[in-house]
Amino acid sequence: MGILDFILNLIGLWLWLNWRAAGLSAAAASPGVSLLRTLKRAEPIPAKRWGYLVGLGLLLLFRTVIYRQIGAAVHWTPHLPLGVISLPFRSDAPGPMLLFSLFSFGLVIGLFYLWLIVLSVVNRGLPDADPLQRLARLQLGWVERLPVALRVALPPVVAALLWYALHPLFVPPPKSAWHTAEQALGMGLTAFLPWKYLIVGILLLHVLNSYVYLGNSAFWNYVNATGRNILASVQWLPLRLGRVDLAPVVVIALVVLVAEVLWCTDPSRLWAKWTLQRWWASLW
Repeated sequence: MGILDFILNLIGLWLWLNWRAAGLSAAAASPGVSLLRTLKRAEPIPAKRWGYLVGLGLLLLFRTVIYRQIGAAVHWTPHLPLGVISLPFRSDAPGPMLLFSLFSFGLVIGLFYLWLIVLSVVNRGLPDADPLQRLARLQLGWVERLPVALRVALPPVVAALLWYALHPLFVPPPKSAWHTAEQALGMGLTAFLPWKYLIVGILLLHVLNSYVYLGNSAFWNYVNATGRNILASVQWLPLRLGRVDLAPVVVIALVVLVAEVLWCTDPSRLWAKWTLQRWWASLW
């Protein structure tokens, strides 16, 4: 069931991206990136564009029924990972399954745009001639035009504001306004944690392509450019031993270390494990 949820989230993400792409105007599309083919016309195509959004809504509703029917039969308990806490949902009730369907897809969209912001900041010097970077900029829209500092600060701010808006669904009544602010701060800090997977993954692919020739494609050119931009911050360090460059190893270690520090110092971890999870489980 977890694999099915993952696949359906990817299908939903595809529908969302095509809905966004159909409303964007751009120059001639690159033949190597299928989503850019939807940008050939400057004017939007309302029927086709809104068809993607309707399809996404039907997908989220349809899988609620599927999850309820199959999940209850196989005793599946879906969980929503929120960084400091993993909230369980009853698979035999329509209300919890509808919430899980919406929030599960919301997490995928949030993770995708978190990664786009990383690519936007790291590759801010890349020209629009790069098709993948151009696609990332088009999907980010107005966020791409923000200063770098605001782009970096945007994910934790949005995560904190979402927690303020939605925390009555997840937590017992707060003891005070400061308690809610502490929870929001913790959720904001966890917004940085998914960045490590993208950065580490790109660096591993960059190292692989540096020692093994995997072809001259737009994807590998983009991976190499992104990897070089990530490593530019440590190029001043003497990290090369002969033909072996230790910079990727050092950066990967630093990224993992920073992520662990953020996780260990997250103020919300003290209350999340013991208070929130038991309270949420008692509701459902």
